[in-house]
Amino acid sequence: MKLSVPSAEWISKEPGPRFVLLHGMTMAPVFWRSFTPDKLLSGMSAAYPLPGHYPWTLSDEERAGLCTDMIVDAYAEVIERDFGGNPVTLVGHSTGAHLCLLVAARRPDLVDGVILAGGFGCGRFEGQESIATRILMMPFLGPAIFMKLFSRWISTPDNFRMGAARCVGDRACPWETEVTLESMENVRRQLLLSNPLDIVAMATWLRHQSIMKSLPKITRPVLNVIGLKDYVVPAVHQLNVSRQLPNVQTVLLPNSGHLPMVEQHAYFNRVVNAFVEMNGLKSLPGAAASFALPAQNAQARVAREQPVHVPDLDVPEDLRAIAGRLVSGDKINTSIRP
Repeated sequence: MKLSVPSAEWISKEPGPRFVLLHGMTMAPVFWRSFTPDKLLSGMSAAYPLPGHYPWTLSDEERAGLCTDMIVDAYAEVIERDFGGNPVTLVGHSTGAHLCLLVAARRPDLVDGVILAGGFGCGRFEGQESIATRILMMPFLGPAIFMKLFSRWISTPDNFRMGAARCVGDRACPWETEVTLESMENVRRQLLLSNPLDIVAMATWLRHQSIMKSLPKITRPVLNVIGLKDYVVPAVHQLNVSRQLPNVQTVLLPNSGHLPMVEQHAYFNRVVNAFVEMNGLKSLPGAAASFALPAQNAQARVAREQPVHVPDLDVPEDLRAIAGRLVSGDKINTSIRP
């Protein structure tokens, strides 16, 4: 069975490099209108919904048979349709990041590079699942309760704002700006047009997914931006994703949660811009390109046979140990220096 394909939310149509943006679960393509890094506005940038997120609705048959091959084939079809089959740089947040990894692994001919934020390699974090995931896993009543809570969450701007706040690592930071609040309301309005049954189908598919064993096959350049205060996708898991990728740069943001493009917008913008300058126009096959990172917050570059640098800024010792243990466990030299 074949999925219907979504329309594009064009963020930019300037001649230049090509980008595809995928949002996270229970978000919407319009989210990227406020938080797309500058370099992505200098080329052709299209945002697409996740399956089951408005305007990409699912039929009863598609909902029942939703599988990985169908989803990857649908994204491949829209890339071929909207970009003439030319390779693109994939940009994904959370579930969108997971889908970017799936497309990069299965259709490398369509991918120049990958940018991840709050990304993950599998849909289950044993012992650390969110409340929504645990509810969905409940037999019989789980999906019905999930739909009821989802509908209540998106019912009012205040409910939606309070739910989104759980994704923020430091709620004292000025993340609720006029731009952010307007963007959140636009997302909420699009979610109101989604069918909760479609959202449940997507969430159910996701929690059974894992791409961890296929990550070493992704040879395109990858930028992995990790908020160390991410309470949705554990930073440990995100670092483990980096360990499996052969051509990756990893940036650690100690004061950011699950929304680095919102919480640390200026810094996220600069890091993505630097990565795109090195890799956005043409992939560098077989080698991990390095780039200069701004000298603020904490940074770590992870690449095969290269050291990890975590400057002595705001990184707690336990997180330093996590970063060192994960990469050194894969026989990568690890060094920590000011």
